[in-house]
Amino acid sequence: MIVKKLEDIVGTEQEVDGGNWVSRRLLLARDGMGYSVHDTVIKAGTETHIHYQNHLEAVYCIEGAGEVETIADGKVWPISAGTIYALDQHDEHYLRANQGVDMRMVCVFAPPLTGREVHDESGVYPLLTES
Repeated sequence: MIVKKLEDIVGTEQEVDGGNWVSRRLLLARDGMGYSVHDTVIKAGTETHIHYQNHLEAVYCIEGAGEVETIADGKVWPISAGTIYALDQHDEHYLRANQGVDMRMVCVFAPPLTGREVHDESGVYPLLTES
């Protein structure tokens, strides 16, 4: 059984500040689940370019509001609390948080992240493995 609390992650190396976002990495590759789980805050009024070429991601919004725009076709989906979206085609996209309030998301990645990943200049997380 694995039991963790968000309060035990905040302020440790498992809390990663990406500028427009802060990812609190709850379950990682080393936990052996086959996926990773993150509590992520997207800062109000920001736009983040993301393109997970090496990972699939599902994102469930639990607070705030914004939108996701897929770059290939320009489609825009409003996102608010209670909305889930899945990047099942490694979709390159923009994630935007509305002005005035942060978005809080629960994110699941497969394969799991190690905890060291940050977006590169193309919005990609590298495929890292536990050493």
